[in-house]
Amino acid sequence: MTETYCGHCGRELTDGSHEDCRRALALEPPRYCAGCRRRMIVQVHPMGWSARCSVHGVLTAG
Repeated sequence: MTETYCGHCGRELTDGSHEDCRRALALEPPRYCAGCRRRMIVQVHPMGWSARCSVHGVLTAG
């Protein structure tokens, strides 16, 4: 999957620097799919998190 969109704010990666978004994503899960810009269903648990895009499937950390 090619990352076209920011996982934090959902805007195109070419639209600004997204430095604040990168810092935020270091501490929290992405809210938007980087491939299609859809809002993801995010679940945070004690050992990490999972985020599900209806098109691209599940991302996990932890």
